[in-house]
Amino acid sequence: MEIQPNLHTIDWIVLSITLIFIVVYGTYVTRKNTNVQDYIKGGNDTKWWTIGLSVMATQASAITFLSTPGQAFHSGMGFVQFYFGLPIAMVIICVVFIPMYHKLKVYTAYEFLEGRFDVKTRTLTAILFLIQRGLSAGITIFAPAIILSAVLGWDLLSLNIIIGFLVIIYTVSGGTKAVNVTQKQQMIIIFLGMFIAFWMIVNQLPTDITFTKALEIAGASGKMGILDFSFDLNNRYTVWSGFIGGTFLMLSYFGTDQSQVQRYLSGKSVRESQLGMVFNGLLKVPMQFFILLVGVMVFVFYQFNSSPLNFNPKANEVVQKSSYKADYQKLNGEHIVIENTKKALLVDGIQKHEVAEIQMLNSKDSTLKVASKEIIDKINLENPLEKIESNDKDYVFIHFILNNLPKGLIGLLLAVILSAAMSSTASELNALASTTAMDLYKRSNKTEKSETHYVKASKWFTLLWGIIAISVACVANLFDNLIQLVNIIGSIFYGNVLGIFLLAFFIKYVKGNAVFIAAIITQILIIIVWYLDWLPYLWLNLLGCILVMIIAILFQFLQKTTDYVNN
Repeated sequence: MEIQPNLHTIDWIVLSITLIFIVVYGTYVTRKNTNVQDYIKGGNDTKWWTIGLSVMATQASAITFLSTPGQAFHSGMGFVQFYFGLPIAMVIICVVFIPMYHKLKVYTAYEFLEGRFDVKTRTLTAILFLIQRGLSAGITIFAPAIILSAVLGWDLLSLNIIIGFLVIIYTVSGGTKAVNVTQKQQMIIIFLGMFIAFWMIVNQLPTDITFTKALEIAGASGKMGILDFSFDLNNRYTVWSGFIGGTFLMLSYFGTDQSQVQRYLSGKSVRESQLGMVFNGLLKVPMQFFILLVGVMVFVFYQFNSSPLNFNPKANEVVQKSSYKADYQKLNGEHIVIENTKKALLVDGIQKHEVAEIQMLNSKDSTLKVASKEIIDKINLENPLEKIESNDKDYVFIHFILNNLPKGLIGLLLAVILSAAMSSTASELNALASTTAMDLYKRSNKTEKSETHYVKASKWFTLLWGIIAISVACVANLFDNLIQLVNIIGSIFYGNVLGIFLLAFFIKYVKGNAVFIAAIITQILIIIVWYLDWLPYLWLNLLGCILVMIIAILFQFLQKTTDYVNN
């Protein structure tokens, strides 16, 4: 059973109406933004629930709704630990960051750093943000483009351009307010679609398999393990990496990343901004838990229904035309035997005496899947210019949607994926343009310019970053798992940036020169640590933050000592 490239007319109607509504609505509602205050800060009239939904929509890209269910399908619920530090980070941001930003009336987070340190530190931090967020914006376009290329048989290049320019239209037109007002509609579509999908999955299980029995089957298959208290650094997702590394990542992301800071800078008041972030802190972890649970239920569904050896339809197609066809078919035959054995065992749910056998069958099936990926990788070595992704995590959920949901609902779920992509990309382009306009262009402009000039400049920068993001999407490759790739990119830069802000807030005697040098050294060291794979990526956030603070303090101490000796 493979993905079919043709959608029913009703699916096209649902998908088209949803996307056209978002673009037209966002453009129309915000068509009169004429000054910098309105365009970059949304007129400072945003309510707390809009801030909360906008913050969630910015983080919850299409990658969340494609990769997270696939992550749970393969590895279980443990990924939810990644978000454990988020509520802690929200409290700190509400107490420290939001009052400071509102008091200083800044347009960007990095504007604050000039007053505290100097221009070069502000510029360096802004550039670090632009690099990592520019790359991430390309990935948020690339993610749904892969899926639609599988669904519709369209060229990836064309899809990247179409998705990117849909976002550019209303983001260029309305700025921050356009992003905020469209994200409310997008989150409604996303929540509605995911709840319906979950209900449909459970509803399509065999009559005798209740939700409780489904959870028991998932538990016996090792999918319901949520908490890992081990101190093994080889485990990416543990309680400790979530609470410690996750807190530092979330602090940096929500506190210093302009794509998020811009959401709550548009708040009507400090209180509205704080309530919006608390709302995000309370709802985000349950939302991620639910999305992972959807993936686990997809796993249970495929215990009673046939599934491909590899969920990437392109990979299966390429293998069938290769010299490895016979080897792959042999693996697939063994996979089918295991599937049929499990169906017979689980027909009335999981019994205690069957747990060991189910685990053994799952282990054998995992071995077959690894062997199938090795075959695909061999084909890639022989044809490096036409590389096919062997990792199928990002195709699991879309395979279920297209092959098992009724007409109309498929269009809605595709709209969910595209809405998530558009909402996240719009926030990123909006923030990239604002940072470029205010932190680089305006700061380096020697002559006085009008408000209209900077609004026009911001629109041009939005278009420029949109084109850059589309270009990144056109050359992007999957890296283990899309949601991990975005978080890895963030972790390489976020710790360093967070450390700079913490120095600015709390270590008053450290000056700009020391911070600037420390930031450059830290960034080089973090890239080396990541490249040599010395630490799981979540810990890079903590390491980067600590390194830049220690190095800056040491440089400042040496500077004071040198000045004292010279005097």
